[in-house]
Amino acid sequence: MDQIIFGIHAVKSALNYLSDRALSDKTSENDAALITALYVDRNRKDNRINAIVELARKKSVKVTFVERKKLDKLCQGNHQGVVAEGNTPKVKSESYLDELLQSLQEPPFLLILDGVQDPHNLGACLRTGDAAGVHAIIVPKDRSVSLTPVVRKVACGADQTVPLIQVTNLSRTLKLLKNYQIWIIGTAGETDSTLYNSNLTGPLALVMGTEGKGMRRLTRENCDILVKIPMLGSVESLNVSVATGITLYEAVRQRSETK
Repeated sequence: MDQIIFGIHAVKSALNYLSDRALSDKTSENDAALITALYVDRNRKDNRINAIVELARKKSVKVTFVERKKLDKLCQGNHQGVVAEGNTPKVKSESYLDELLQSLQEPPFLLILDGVQDPHNLGACLRTGDAAGVHAIIVPKDRSVSLTPVVRKVACGADQTVPLIQVTNLSRTLKLLKNYQIWIIGTAGETDSTLYNSNLTGPLALVMGTEGKGMRRLTRENCDILVKIPMLGSVESLNVSVATGITLYEAVRQRSETK
């Protein structure tokens, strides 16, 4: 199914992800990354646009130069003069999670987002998750955003590299993770334990709730421990994508010291 990818960084990342195998074998694992068409503002001639056009041609992607108004009709957002049509990345299922956990040769490192509905936040979490090396991001199917064009733009290609797993019952999934001996750490402002005095090494799933409301009750009850990010100023909470970045990189710091 075709989906719009727009913006210089998002389109460039998607083009870079294309492999020769994906171009020659449309049934390959990289099928979701295929770009089927690229539309470029005919009046833009700057170096960034020229580089994307050259990259697209190297990847055998058809480039069509059009008026800006056509790009405006193709997407709602700041397309920066470039819009691509591509196959929608496949959201993974619960069965994929089971297969992933069985195949890992290192301690699992997972991010769980409980009820994130803002596409900008999900896109930012995908990007940070890729940078931090998480094996997958898990979200519930209800009251959560999925892979939209805005998510893909903000993710800057991380939607292609970090599996997004949607589950029907998050509580059941948390129980599955415990069967794999994965330590589940939730974030909450009212606990006494801080992120920095908690052990984030070993098999780990970090759970982030929505800004203000936090995690849902059943999600909270299935966490092994709760931790908080120390807040030293006057604000009571952080944007979920900011809090996710802080939390993931404390885990990265601790995990790198144990290697």
